Amino acid sequence: MKNVANQRYYLVREDVLTDAMQKTLEAKQLLQKGSVTSIWDAVKEVDLSRSAFYKYRDAVFPFHSIVQERILTVFIQLQDRKGTLAKLLETVSDAHCNVLTIHQTIPIQGRANVTLSLDVTSMSNELDELIRSLNHLEFIESAEVISSGAF
Repeated sequence: MKNVANQRYYLVREDVLTDAMQKTLEAKQLLQKGSVTSIWDAVKEVDLSRSAFYKYRDAVFPFHSIVQERILTVFIQLQDRKGTLAKLLETVSDAHCNVLTIHQTIPIQGRANVTLSLDVTSMSNELDELIRSLNHLEFIESAEVISSGAF
């Protein structure tokens, strides 16, 4: 095995990965989430050979797993109703995000803008799931990521 410290890394789009690489990522996700209990069950589930899994398991990773500490800034437009900020923060907390800063504008015409800076290092879901869950709250007009990155 080559010395990992001396290797070069690349960021590539999912659609250019081979089928075996994509299936390896799927199998690793099944194992991580506990959907299956063994490598044999994981590769069987995604229709991948064990040899291909072992070839790629230490070489392909989802991008979010590489960045260990992340800050995400989310811009949210919400209706000015009693308890909306508390429900918003509860949803963020349920996703295991740590709120670093909160900025809320004064409500005008029943609407307010909230900008949250979040430490998403321990986030339990994918980023798109968090944004989707925020957008599904009845009082939120829109929620979108305006920046993300490492510390």
